[in-house]
Amino acid sequence: MDKYRIDSHKLIYHVDRVSAWLSGRLIYPIYTEIATAGTCNHRCTYCALDYMGYQHRFLDKTVLMDRLREMAGLGVRSVMFAGEGEPLLHKDIAEIINHTKDVGIDVAITTNGVVLTPGLSRRILRSVTWIKVSINGGTPETYSRIHRCNPEDFDRVIHNIAEAVRFKRQNNIPCTIGMQIVLLPENCGEVTTLAERARAIGVDYLVVKPYSQHHLSHTTLYKDFRYSDYLHLGEELRRFNSADFQVIFRERTMKKWDDGRRNYERCLALPFWAYIDAGGCVWGCSAYLGDERFLYGNIYENTFKEIWEGERRLRSLRWVENELDTSNCRVNCRMDEINRYLWELRHPSEHVNFI
Repeated sequence: MDKYRIDSHKLIYHVDRVSAWLSGRLIYPIYTEIATAGTCNHRCTYCALDYMGYQHRFLDKTVLMDRLREMAGLGVRSVMFAGEGEPLLHKDIAEIINHTKDVGIDVAITTNGVVLTPGLSRRILRSVTWIKVSINGGTPETYSRIHRCNPEDFDRVIHNIAEAVRFKRQNNIPCTIGMQIVLLPENCGEVTTLAERARAIGVDYLVVKPYSQHHLSHTTLYKDFRYSDYLHLGEELRRFNSADFQVIFRERTMKKWDDGRRNYERCLALPFWAYIDAGGCVWGCSAYLGDERFLYGNIYENTFKEIWEGERRLRSLRWVENELDTSNCRVNCRMDEINRYLWELRHPSEHVNFI
């Protein structure tokens, strides 16, 4: 059960964009991740972007909103507000979210939920397609050790989620509200506890996902962690599934973490997405933030069209497609499933006409 295809990909629903790419035509990204804030109110032990330094910087509202309107006209279909910091810390986040939806772009949010107050939920939920709250423990004690925060944040986040669910139901808002836990040695005994809590407060799903080591991260606590010893949890968690609630146990991704192999030799996915950091830089890959070879430009200096059609991005794509060694890339990167799909399209197996 994974009706949201979280453990797979959704590029199969964008045949026109894929067809244009296969024909060698210029395409604009379907999806963009935007970091409205560089700073964060937590310091999670597994944080992949700790090397960015949690910089106290925020995207300029006016510039961002202008670029979002332009991006909608260019064919960008969705934006996830997440990134190297906590996106909801931006003082104008509600206005930014509502504007994004108003210009015709679907909105998602990944957040730790601490500042997802009932007041903020009432302002934004009608504009949001889905919101996912990262909560990596089933008790305040474990949660605070992993998030490296005050234990009181656990109950605050649970309350905020419950109030968002209540407001959603009272007003028949079609926003999907989910929770997510990164399965770690410290919290593996509390996943069922969190599943019980999640179902009780009425969220739509709980995702149980594996850790993914970032090659630049200062965190190396879990690089030797093996998920084969924890796959039995998937069967235990199925008992929580119902018509209204799912536990999405990302077994496929966990097995890929243990195996480490890819079916593709080159990264092909970058034309389909983009990342904008809290300083306005547009990157081809969120796993290489800070690496100039993946930097396309900056939204403070150029329009998104100028950046996307510029020589810097085209030069980066040529280097990635011809020289980047994907064996050095992050296991289970965000574009892994899409790369597997695109590689197969470019390198089909035999007898493909016998459908």
